[in-house]
Amino acid sequence: MRSVRRCSRTGCGNPAVATLTYAYADSTAVVGPLATYSEPHSYDLCEEHALRLTAPRGWEVVRHQGEFRAPEPTVDDLTALAEAVREAGRTPAVEVPDVPAGTIRRGHLRVLPDPNED
Repeated sequence: MRSVRRCSRTGCGNPAVATLTYAYADSTAVVGPLATYSEPHSYDLCEEHALRLTAPRGWEVVRHQGEFRAPEPTVDDLTALAEAVREAGRTPAVEVPDVPAGTIRRGHLRVLPDPNED
């Protein structure tokens, strides 16, 4: 299941809705819709930071025209969530060890007879 990606800006915990990528050869910063996967050389931004981004002098900013929206869950996400819930609901198979004669079992605890009593 995909976790919610957060804005890369320090101190910002808002959900990411845009991806910032630098094209160094063209001195261009590109702000577009949130990429499907987090890339090591790109930055996830919340809507506020995506709209307010400025570039260094001599650089150009190419910005997506339109709304930045959080990605909708896909069928794969919903299937993964359903499988995770099913897996968590399964009771793990617990091997019950052989209980010596004369012991009383209560839940996960056992009462053992006094070895000095016969």
